[in-house]
Amino acid sequence: QVQLVESGGGSVQSGGSLRLSCAASATTYNMGWFRQAPGKEREGVAASNGDGRTSYPDSVKGRFTISRDNAKNMLYLQMNSLKPEDTAIYYCAASSAYYSTARLSADSYNYWGQGTQVSVSS
Repeated sequence: QVQLVESGGGSVQSGGSLRLSCAASATTYNMGWFRQAPGKEREGVAASNGDGRTSYPDSVKGRFTISRDNAKNMLYLQMNSLKPEDTAIYYCAASSAYYSTARLSADSYNYWGQGTQVSVSS
């Protein structure tokens, strides 16, 4: 069992930046960030498979950056140029399985954090 705890959420104006952190209780190979806005499905916004491969959807590409510190079992999400449509609860996810690609699908992950709220005002 892997416990994940997110931090770093908050409120920011459009164009601002936030950095989310996720502390994991153990090392996992695949990790990712997801978000869920009210009335919408959970979507992947960044993924890392531990081989240095990362993946982003077009909606955040060039604005969001995923990084990890494996020595500390930490995962980060740097979010720049935030937009009101980025408002959501952001979740850290991890998988004990090995994938050769960085996956953005929620069903690829079996461990989830409790989430942290990100609110972007216009």
